Amino acid sequence: MTQILMPKATAVWLIDNTGMTFKQISEFCSLHILEVEGIADGDVAAGIRGADPIANGQVSREEIEKAERNPNYAMKPNTFDSDTLQPKKGKKKGPRYTPLSRRQDRPDAIAWIVRNHPEVTDAQISKLIGTTKPTINAIRERTHWKINTINPTDPVSLGLCTQIDLDLLVKKAADKKAKADAKLAKEQGESLKPVEDATPSPSAEEAPKVEHTLESLFKPSEG
Repeated sequence: MTQILMPKATAVWLIDNTGMTFKQISEFCSLHILEVEGIADGDVAAGIRGADPIANGQVSREEIEKAERNPNYAMKPNTFDSDTLQPKKGKKKGPRYTPLSRRQDRPDAIAWIVRNHPEVTDAQISKLIGTTKPTINAIRERTHWKINTINPTDPVSLGLCTQIDLDLLVKKAADKKAKADAKLAKEQGESLKPVEDATPSPSAEEAPKVEHTLESLFKPSEG
């Protein structure tokens, strides 16, 4: 089995952010189950900051979800190259992982973003807080099954993302919308030119010819 880096810090994170059992955490981190229980009680590893094993490439989000669904499942860590100590390349990174204990807060976060930042797309929201486009659309259309109990709440305060991530996302969405608006305004401006621009005026050479014609019509005939 691959040795887990910072096992106690990893155990702290798993206890705080997942629904895994103490036995699963002890086996994954190679710690005694009593030591894991002590970490949960605050008697062991006090002051140690949790280390996210997903962020540092030690385990996949799918493995944690399997462990949460089945308390008898032994979570498998990613394998590492002995020379580079880097995890092997897997599937393309998916939506952000959301701890089981906080998933019920996602509708509130979605409603807050939709209300306060309508320029943010469904794909961006999905990536930011780890949700699905159908869920976002249901909240936008007010057809979500929890719509009557949803309370729009800042996703940062809910612990679903960091303030930096949210600010970057909002700025990116705002810049994209500004460019799209400018392009649309330019296209509309070109299609709605003033009448005087569309109708050419007589040239300087044509004007005398018009005057000469009028004079010939009203000039009395000779004899």
